[in-house]
Amino acid sequence: MAFKLPELPYAKSALAPYLSQETLEFHHGKHHAAYVRKLNELIAGSRFAEMPLEEIIRTAGPGEVLNNAAQHWNHSFYWLCLRPKGRGKPVGALADEIRLAFGGFDEFRKKFAESANSTFGSGWAWLVLKHDGSLAIEHTPDAENPLPRGEKPLLTCDVWEHAYYIDYWNARANYVEAFWNIVNWEFVAANME
Repeated sequence: MAFKLPELPYAKSALAPYLSQETLEFHHGKHHAAYVRKLNELIAGSRFAEMPLEEIIRTAGPGEVLNNAAQHWNHSFYWLCLRPKGRGKPVGALADEIRLAFGGFDEFRKKFAESANSTFGSGWAWLVLKHDGSLAIEHTPDAENPLPRGEKPLLTCDVWEHAYYIDYWNARANYVEAFWNIVNWEFVAANME
């Protein structure tokens, strides 16, 4: 089974001015595509060849297969976390859970941004549903994600430089601030169910 680069659920220009068409052309069309290509090369004829992506991530162990599989999964998930003209705040049960876990949306947003901005080097910031049903903010280095720990990702922000460098240069904090304008809260809420 060969993995495929998923189509974006919006036009490459649709996230502007927060993320430019040029950023999406490079990020999706070059970086994400390269992870998919490399993963397919690595798993051809191996024990991973017929596994679902999540199973590869849970069982591969450190190395190139895990890195490329996780980057493919992380990016596929990230694209769905975004939408043109995202709603500014979550509503309903998700908003209630965020209030319970973090004291309110503003506090959650502050803590999530701190996690994203304090990730050293390349990585990801996550809102996850823990085993006990509580929400938590985490960050992972490089290609790591919460799946191997059995946690359920709800939202992610890619803080690898290729996610923002064309639009924000080295100002990661400006990218993270802009991120809130394009979050797909409906997708995040659906992940919590």
